[in-house]
Amino acid sequence: MAQTLKLSYYPYTLKLKHTFTVSSFSRNETPVVLTEIEYDGKVGYGEASLPQYLGETRESVMDFLSKIDFSQFEDPLDNEKILSYIDDIEDGNNAAKASVDIALHDLIGKLLKIPLFKYFGLTKPKNAYTSYTIGIDKKEIIKTKIDEAKDFKYLKIKLGTNNDKEIIETIRSVTNKPLYVDANQGWKDKQKALDMIKWLAEKNVILIEQPMPKENIDDIAWLNEKSPLPIIADESVKRLKDIDKVKDIYSGINIKLMKSTGLREALIMINKARDFGLKVMLGCMTETSCAVSAAAHLSSLADWIDLDGPLLISNDLFDGISYIKGEMKLNELSGIGLIKKN
Repeated sequence: MAQTLKLSYYPYTLKLKHTFTVSSFSRNETPVVLTEIEYDGKVGYGEASLPQYLGETRESVMDFLSKIDFSQFEDPLDNEKILSYIDDIEDGNNAAKASVDIALHDLIGKLLKIPLFKYFGLTKPKNAYTSYTIGIDKKEIIKTKIDEAKDFKYLKIKLGTNNDKEIIETIRSVTNKPLYVDANQGWKDKQKALDMIKWLAEKNVILIEQPMPKENIDDIAWLNEKSPLPIIADESVKRLKDIDKVKDIYSGINIKLMKSTGLREALIMINKARDFGLKVMLGCMTETSCAVSAAAHLSSLADWIDLDGPLLISNDLFDGISYIKGEMKLNELSGIGLIKKN
């Protein structure tokens, strides 16, 4: 009897170590849906992480996954055909599609007995240092978070409030590490945003991520032209088609698997960004080691890495990449390189 691909999925809730606050909301947990694709005794693991601003829910993800019919496919290595089919089922559902893409790639790597970076024709990442994210919080808690991140070379700081300078000054009272700043669309006035960026440029800040609302295209273009620091698009870019819209507005883009529908399109996005002379940041949502380890296989292609999702949660279901003084280390396992915990 011919082998068939078998898809299964189940809901899970990620528990955050600290309340996570950005300019527009706070949360203590993140809903996810975890997927598995089984074939010939091998299992590939995937994940859909669902922070509220993405607009997907566990219910919408599981509804989408219930519509997938793998019976028409005999060879899991024919991932181009399989993932094109997945993408055509419905518009949107980016995280749901990513969960299948990640699981399928993990399965393929296991069937071929190679890690994913080799499957993509890449070298094993070296000097892949991720930032560690510090959410908006009270002064003393920020200092506690800074201490927890003492082994990391780079910190990513959430801003977009009325006391942004106070947050930075608090951080600078305990460390002078280089910072990535993410305003999550929180700055509304372009001149004030520029003044703030000029001030931040003197505080050992490396880049500014999504400083203004994504709809303020003219203001962002103006800001990017005058900014002493690179302006990186996050909420403004989800998929490949969005790069054309932002290539003349931003200095770079933040690619996340939950936005891009997974590894297949993320790799194409990286190459297209390079064609336009854009910088590339590789980021994540609050995720387990499943999705983050998958993204880590592309990290040799990124200018900046922000893959700290598993470090922010207390109930990771997987062992995957390890972090040695902020440097991400892939293990020697095939596929993504995961071990599912009991």
